[in-house]
Amino acid sequence: MKYRALGNTGLLVSELVVGTVPFGGRGAFEKTGSVDVDLARRQFDLAFEAGVNLVDTADLYSHGLAEEIVGKALGAKRQSIILASKARSPMGDNPNDSGASRYHLIRACEASLKRLGTDHIDLYQIHNWDGITPVEETLAALEHLVQSGKVRYFGTSNYTAWQMMKTLGSARLNGWQQPVSQQIYYTPEAREAEYELLPMALDQGLATLVWGPLGEGLLTGKVRRGQQTPPGTRQGNNWPEPYVHDRERAYDIIETLIEVGQRHGCSPARVCLAWLKDRPGITSVITAGRSLEQLQDNLQAVDLVLTAEDLAQIEQATRIAPQYPYWHRIAAEMDRIDPAEAPFIALYRETMKQRGE
Repeated sequence: MKYRALGNTGLLVSELVVGTVPFGGRGAFEKTGSVDVDLARRQFDLAFEAGVNLVDTADLYSHGLAEEIVGKALGAKRQSIILASKARSPMGDNPNDSGASRYHLIRACEASLKRLGTDHIDLYQIHNWDGITPVEETLAALEHLVQSGKVRYFGTSNYTAWQMMKTLGSARLNGWQQPVSQQIYYTPEAREAEYELLPMALDQGLATLVWGPLGEGLLTGKVRRGQQTPPGTRQGNNWPEPYVHDRERAYDIIETLIEVGQRHGCSPARVCLAWLKDRPGITSVITAGRSLEQLQDNLQAVDLVLTAEDLAQIEQATRIAPQYPYWHRIAAEMDRIDPAEAPFIALYRETMKQRGE
């Protein structure tokens, strides 16, 4: 297991971390799994023994039940593990039971601390952008939580690049604590983050944590062209995510991951995680499992070394087309390419070269 700095901090986090979406299974989350305290404890033991040092959860997951299970399953191990949670999502029918207002965030944090059975959260993340609350109010609330000792660091989740830059700019202007991380959706099938989010993070020194790395079950090998998806799986249970623009392309990517896995004698899920964890700008990949066996297989991705042939095959199947202004820079043969976007510009350039553009 490798460890990487959490953005511009001295905190080191493991390249794979444990997610908790399958914990609880209450409300709409019954489609994702129903991991109880006993199984959660065994999953944590397995992950920590493998070198994982961060657990990621959220108040939204099973509407608080996941946090309760995390707190009970961690027990005395809490003090040696980095604990991350999130807030902002609707937690009730009251209009103020949602958002990133000072009112809601402080109440949400205190409720999470109680459910988790701890006195602080190491990484507190705003689960989504709040388009109504002024960003200054959100940052002031987070500053208060940090200064009061209830939060050590904070980050964002599902922000666009301009929303993150607005947040960073306001924090710097006012001399407040700044977000240290972003949590984003990024998979071989969904590489849109390479347009703006990953270059932004590299430029600003932000950590990037990946959620849903297996496409919410889409890329595990259980979804195949011309076959019925097994019931009981997330995709077989009609889980609404992810959005897939081109289903045939997705099937091609799944077959590619399966083929690469067969060369290594491992699952396509392990191939997917091994590819993701070493992508430019990625700090950690969040993985989870309904069972101990699923999590154990995922954790073995740290030992899988993909060959140049593997990487080329995956790249060929998954590469996205250059968008404006990237294609213009390439076509105009612009010099002085920013180091933060250089890894991605190089891929776009190769795409345009292959098409004779």
